Amino acid sequence: MAAKLHNLDSFDICQILECGQCFRFTQIDKNHYKIIAHGRALEIKQYSDYASFSCTDEEFMSIWHNYFDLDRDYGSIKSLISKNDPIMEIAIAHAPGIRLLNQDFWEIVVSFIISQNNRIPMIKKVIENICYKYGDPVEGGFAFPSAKQLAQASISDLTELKTGFRAKYILDAVNKYLAGLLDESELKTLKTDEIRTRLTSVHGIGDKVAHCILLFSLGRMDTFPTDVWIRRIMSELYFGSANVPLKEIQEFAKDKWGENAGIAQQYLFHYARLNKVGAK
Repeated sequence: MAAKLHNLDSFDICQILECGQCFRFTQIDKNHYKIIAHGRALEIKQYSDYASFSCTDEEFMSIWHNYFDLDRDYGSIKSLISKNDPIMEIAIAHAPGIRLLNQDFWEIVVSFIISQNNRIPMIKKVIENICYKYGDPVEGGFAFPSAKQLAQASISDLTELKTGFRAKYILDAVNKYLAGLLDESELKTLKTDEIRTRLTSVHGIGDKVAHCILLFSLGRMDTFPTDVWIRRIMSELYFGSANVPLKEIQEFAKDKWGENAGIAQQYLFHYARLNKVGAK
C-alpha cells in the first residue's frame, strides 16, 4: 500500500527536486520521480490533490516525513520573507512548492565537493558512478557509500569515475570523517560559525560548499550560500547591478530574512536559474 500526502500546500515534487539542492533523482514521467536517499529507494507521483509514495505509512513517517521537512510551515515562511519585498514575491510565485530537504550529512559533504565548478548533469553522473562502484545495492540502484566504503578508493580510482581534481578533496573528507573531525552528532551541538570552521578544514570545502552542507543536511536555515553567481543574482535583483562584495550580500540576507535566509536563497536561486537572472 502506498503512503499518501493530501496537503499539497507548499509541496511540488518537481520544484523540490529540480531546484538544485539534491542530485540523486530520476524523472520517470511528468510529476513522477524516483529518488534514493537514506539508503532507501522511493518513487513519488504527484496528482492534482495528493502525492503518492511507494512505501508504507510507517516508513513514510519514520524517514520521508522529516526528509521532506513536512513539520515546517512554509506558508507562514513565504508570507514572512516576501513581506514588502516584490522581488521575493515573484520568486516564490514562480515555484511556491519548494521545500528544503533534510538530506544525509555525509552524502551532502561529498556531493557538494563534487558540485564545485560542475554542471548538474555531470554532478549527478559522477555521484551515480561512485554509488555504483562503492555503495550497497538498493531496489533499482545503489545507496550512497559510507566513508568506510569510500576509504577503499584511491585518487586514481576516483579519477576514473570522473571526479577530476575533486578526487583528492573527497579522500581528505573521508580521512577527516573517519578521524572523527566531521562527526555529525558533535557538529549539531556547535554554533553555525564553529561548524563552518570545521567543515572548511577539509581541502576543497570553501564557504559556499560549507554553507550548502549547513543548509541542506544540518538544518541551519539561517545560512545563505553565496558564490559568484549568487552575488550576480543578488546584485541584479537587490543592488541595481552594483558590484557588491560577498560579505555585504550575506549581511544583507541575514538582516532581511534572518532565520529563513537559506529558504529565501533557494527560491531566488531557482527563479534566477530558470529565468537567466545574473547570467551576464
